[in-house]
Amino acid sequence: MKLEQEVNQPEHDTCRTIKVVHPVIKQSITVADKLDSNGEELYTPPLNFSMVDNGIFRSGFPDTVNFPFLKTLGLRSIVYLCPEPYPDHNMEFLKANGIRLFQFGIEGTKEPFVNIPEDTIREALKVVLDVRNHPLLIHCKRGKHRTGCLVGCLRKIQRWCLTSIFDEYQRFAAAKARLSDQRFMEVFDASGFKDIPPCPCSCSCSRR
Repeated sequence: MKLEQEVNQPEHDTCRTIKVVHPVIKQSITVADKLDSNGEELYTPPLNFSMVDNGIFRSGFPDTVNFPFLKTLGLRSIVYLCPEPYPDHNMEFLKANGIRLFQFGIEGTKEPFVNIPEDTIREALKVVLDVRNHPLLIHCKRGKHRTGCLVGCLRKIQRWCLTSIFDEYQRFAAAKARLSDQRFMEVFDASGFKDIPPCPCSCSCSRR
């Protein structure tokens, strides 16, 4: 802190002026903020990011801060479950890294009795199950409901029991879990998807 003083002699009118000059502190993100103690680059996964199966990942909507992390996955495809246009900066990232976008516009709604478009879910599952599209990321806005329903239907194809399917769904949806989503997964008919090996999970509950 810099201190400037001006003092007159006592025989005159005593006057003291103190001017405090605060130093200017510039706050900025430096390269060091993105490195750990060993100098290695730090990555930020998208919201609700998780591995679903070999070559399949899930998350909320990726932002620019997540791009360096996504590059480490070597993605070939993204399955986007929202009807809104994909942002320009996300499209630029996809083009720069040779990633193909599959968009299946499912409206996000909080209404409890709105039907989930089963035909759209089935089309999305065909993309997810095609290993030529792997590694692949599934995402919507928050990675909870639309992504949760798609992953839940994938689990039925992989012959998971409903208890495990619901447990996984609720782990991401938490307090926002919807009975309509779980009902949709429960009645989803996976018999049309054949020759899919069961997921090697440790599910021990009986099938409902």
